[in-house]
Amino acid sequence: MAQSWPFLKADAAASNGACEPAIGLKRDLGRIQEPGFGGQRSVILGKLTLQWSRKRRLELPEKISIWEGVGAEGHQVRSRANLLKLKAQDLGGGAGNRPRSVRLTSNAAGLRKKGEGEKNPLNEPPTTSKSRSAKGNSQSRCGQRRESEGSVDCPTLEFEYGDADGHAAELSELYSYTENPEFTTNRRCFEEDFKTQVQGEEWLELEEDAQKAYVMGLLDRLEVVSRERRLKVARAVLYLAQGTFGECDSEVDVLHWSRYNCFLLYQMGTFSAFLELLHMEIDNSQACSSALRKPAISIADSTELRVLLSVLYLMVENIRLERETDSCGWRTARETFRTELSFSTHNQEPFALLLFSMVTKFCSGLAPHFPIKKVLLLLWKVVMFTLGGFEHLQALKVQKRAELGLPPLAEDSIQVVKSMRAASPPSYTLDLGESQLAPPPSKLRGRRGSRRQLLTKQDSLDIYNERDLFKTEEPATEEEEESASDGERTLDGELDLLEQDPLVPPPPSQALLSAERVAFPKGLPWAPKVRQKDIEHFLEMSRNKFIGFTLGQDTDTLVGLPRPIHESVKTLKQHKYVSIADVQIKNEEELEKCPMSLGEEVVPETPCEILYQGMLYSLPQYMIALLKILLAAAPTSKAKTDSINILADVLPEEMPITVLQSMKLGIDVNRHKEIIVKSISALLLLLLKHFKLNHIYQFEYVSQHLVFANCIPLILKFFNQNILSYITAKNGISVLDYPCCTIQDLPELTTESLEAGDNNQFCWRNLFSCINLLRLLNKLTKWKHSRTMMLVVFKSAPILKRALKVKQAMLQLYVLKLLKIQTKYLGRQWRKSNMKTMSAIYQKVRHRMNDDWAYGNDIDARPWDFQAEECTLRANIEAFNSRRYDRPQDSEFSPVDNCLQSVLGQRLDLPEDFHYSYELWLEREVFSQPICWEELLQNH
Repeated sequence: MAQSWPFLKADAAASNGACEPAIGLKRDLGRIQEPGFGGQRSVILGKLTLQWSRKRRLELPEKISIWEGVGAEGHQVRSRANLLKLKAQDLGGGAGNRPRSVRLTSNAAGLRKKGEGEKNPLNEPPTTSKSRSAKGNSQSRCGQRRESEGSVDCPTLEFEYGDADGHAAELSELYSYTENPEFTTNRRCFEEDFKTQVQGEEWLELEEDAQKAYVMGLLDRLEVVSRERRLKVARAVLYLAQGTFGECDSEVDVLHWSRYNCFLLYQMGTFSAFLELLHMEIDNSQACSSALRKPAISIADSTELRVLLSVLYLMVENIRLERETDSCGWRTARETFRTELSFSTHNQEPFALLLFSMVTKFCSGLAPHFPIKKVLLLLWKVVMFTLGGFEHLQALKVQKRAELGLPPLAEDSIQVVKSMRAASPPSYTLDLGESQLAPPPSKLRGRRGSRRQLLTKQDSLDIYNERDLFKTEEPATEEEEESASDGERTLDGELDLLEQDPLVPPPPSQALLSAERVAFPKGLPWAPKVRQKDIEHFLEMSRNKFIGFTLGQDTDTLVGLPRPIHESVKTLKQHKYVSIADVQIKNEEELEKCPMSLGEEVVPETPCEILYQGMLYSLPQYMIALLKILLAAAPTSKAKTDSINILADVLPEEMPITVLQSMKLGIDVNRHKEIIVKSISALLLLLLKHFKLNHIYQFEYVSQHLVFANCIPLILKFFNQNILSYITAKNGISVLDYPCCTIQDLPELTTESLEAGDNNQFCWRNLFSCINLLRLLNKLTKWKHSRTMMLVVFKSAPILKRALKVKQAMLQLYVLKLLKIQTKYLGRQWRKSNMKTMSAIYQKVRHRMNDDWAYGNDIDARPWDFQAEECTLRANIEAFNSRRYDRPQDSEFSPVDNCLQSVLGQRLDLPEDFHYSYELWLEREVFSQPICWEELLQNH
């Protein structure tokens, strides 16, 4: 006979008369007490209670726990240690043949059973090693559980990916909050100088010619010996580049005049003048030695460098920004400036290489006072300005494919991602339990032992084809994740059988509700791609099976193969994709085979090619330096004595005294690190994408040095944190951001002013950095099985899976790509217990025909000889660099001119002083020397 359950009456009363769930549950509980259910009675009791509470959305605060034990009929019962993500407890029934009951306790008033807190030794669960370990693990993983539970409420982030943030935001990130008092200093230096040159007028009131004349005077006054006077003039120029905010009334006016003044400064030659001053400061050995002697470096040690870099950054950022209202003169100035930055002028290296040398000098410890944040921001913007952003990169890709005779691109990746919507985060282990589909109800009344054999793979696939991948589900606990590997799928399947029994009629509105929730995608967002290697591999397998021999790389001969194979090959060729890299590799192989007949390759002098040539011999040092700074700026890094000090341009001379000043400095330091991560991630991604388009082996050369410098574990370490908290962090004080701080008087530090910030639900730069790092990781591991194995060895799957909690389509796409390439190595059990993630991969990631990513049967999935793969790639890269960039060439292959007429016809440039002494030379070297012509002819 069914027991009396007090919580049913309480729940029915609390729901204002909606007692149908309680009545149905009580009826089902009565059925389960019948003898047919045997030892699994306690398991089914708890799970049926949980399912009814979910169906009717009852607020069920009770703790349900069922322990492993032996039922009345001697059958061992295995169940989840915790069904509602709470600590397992048991208040079972009596001993003997009495069935174990489910303990239901409540924190609500009036729902506690009398004496429920008393311990009954007869009802305590058997203590096993497994239960003890599960209990211990539950405490150590409570932080992960809380993180998992909080992720369900994450809203979809309305984030638009681009080259950079808004114009005002990019300018404000140049300055730290510690530098805010210097805005007033810059204004004072300008006004003192301006009053001595112009009487009774303001800058905004001057005519353009008068403004140009004043700027020329400033540049003349820069060429003084006194360091202090030169710094004051540089601050006056910086005030102009900052928009002469003392004469403006709004932030819009400040940004407008900043852009206008930067174009004016460039046209007057300010950039070249400040570039010379920057060279002087970099080579200033006195400043370097002074910084090395100091125990603690502060913002005062880099004053001159910060002023110079700020002027250069403002000019690059303002001129780089294109607007439709720009005049023809501004457009011409922009192209001239881009050319000046891209190519070496006056026997000087490109500007980007100078900044790279500053980065390596800073990391080597020779110049610890360098303001590294400003250097990295300027380097990123210079590379973006000279090489082009993502839209320009896409246009270059289309143009290059047309030049090589390749078909146009099917889609733009960034544009496709913008139309995608984010999926709900995977519910981890609940996917496994809910994915089992029940067999027909007629088989339910058979033997209990046969129930576990009724669930098939096709049933599991069918139910996932009918489920909504975008629906938010309840997160599971770590205990459920562990028990999933111990056979819990069968118990979930048995409860699904009970749920479909005709004796337990489902609620009438359940089908309608589920139909309304499901929102099927209309189609896959990507066109499938097939490589030439995939077609060759498919034909090789088919020929071995049906004919018994292969034909190498011949993909046209289909003699002897059945008709379905012909259709398959036709379909594969319809979706064949030839990349620019494939053509470049093929051309490189031909040049290596026939260096004499094909002649020397004609290499166009593009900005990307010029940059690679300049970086080639120091590229390993550049990559190591960038990754060192990235490691020091990562939020997961611990402070070490040997780490790089990246806070030299943010720490004040005097440390804060009050609590509010300490809070402000803490926010400033965190913001400083976030900006560094943003600039490095964007810089590396731009370099990789442009080098890959320019030549695939340039991309592979940079990639290999990043991998050798442990870039892959570094990025995984970065993501091994609460990434949702990192993206939603608000390390900023809006009233102290430029240009707001220049218009308004700096407010007095209060708790309200520190906490006042923007109302955005996420931090743009942090989400931008995360997406860039994921794209970078994809670039490094794509089609590289040895590097994919690094992801597996470093256990990246759970780290990446936690990042899926962020509901942003682009971030989820690149996480799913990284999970897809390693699914074949993770094992069948991982794929079974992560079916929700597998379904999201199928739905969002591009499909490669014949790519057996979901099953691990591909021959490339077998982890052998991965080291040989990297060695072969390295040999190809070295051959490419040696052939194209090593000078002089081998003397055996250098051309020789044996024609007498052409040799005598060559023009020989002689020095100017030789013309004045030609007669003396002729007399001394020719006429005065006796020559025995007969002896000369005999010897030769």
